[in-house]
Amino acid sequence: MATTTVLVFYFDKTIIDCDSDNWVIDHLGATKFFDHLLLSLPWNTSMRRVMEELHSQGWSVEDIAEVLKTVPLNPNTSSAIKSAFALGCELRIVSDANKFFIETILEHNGLLNCFSEINTNPGFVDEEGKLCIFPYHEFSFNSSSHGCPLCPPNMCKGLIIERIKAEIMEKGKKRIIYLGDGKGDFCPSLKLSETDFVMPRLNFPVWELICENRDLVKAEVHEWSDFEEQGRVLFQLINKVSIADVTSNAAAAADVHQLIDCKLQTVPISSHATPLPKVLQIRF
Repeated sequence: MATTTVLVFYFDKTIIDCDSDNWVIDHLGATKFFDHLLLSLPWNTSMRRVMEELHSQGWSVEDIAEVLKTVPLNPNTSSAIKSAFALGCELRIVSDANKFFIETILEHNGLLNCFSEINTNPGFVDEEGKLCIFPYHEFSFNSSSHGCPLCPPNMCKGLIIERIKAEIMEKGKKRIIYLGDGKGDFCPSLKLSETDFVMPRLNFPVWELICENRDLVKAEVHEWSDFEEQGRVLFQLINKVSIADVTSNAAAAADVHQLIDCKLQTVPISSHATPLPKVLQIRF
């Protein structure tokens, strides 16, 4: 059944058809400034500096929100998210974007309430009206707090997936379907088990990494190339696991009925049977 399945989406180029950071930076004319920052700073730190610069130039949070509302979101993806939610799947996001960008885009497209959790870099508006972006995992220029060599310093998605898997096991949910495209989606793919599924975007970095290290990935791999195929593959998997769950539940129910029938059967005792011996009395 769909209720036993958790869908975990990356955001940029998996839910939306662009990189949300670049979309805002390009539309507000900060591309050169951002590219210069990236020469010496990590992406997350550069984003925080860009937001400070845009604020100093007079761009408001409302201006940023209006740009975010123009982000392209394929109707096939929007329909797939709403349908999966209606079927009873639990939906979560694990993204290296930021909370303000993601929530603004999802709310504008009527999808925010479909997701039970958004794991991403904190992004909030301070008392000066400036958008502040911070890392999900704290880090210094020399080391990251998560210590994962596969992930950027500000976020290890593998740690997040491990925590999600532990949570859903306690709730009786059986599997994860993970959708992603970037290098940062390789680490969480390695944390999935044989009962899980990973959906890498064809010819994107995570797909290439999985192809190069296929023996390291335990989950079933189902690639997708565009958003129409994404929705089709996703619902094929949802149908597959739903049928498997129904079959499993039916088999379990049959075993229970068989056990009950066995317990209810009576064994007739022949009237000619040898009488039982008398109880031996033991004195203490």
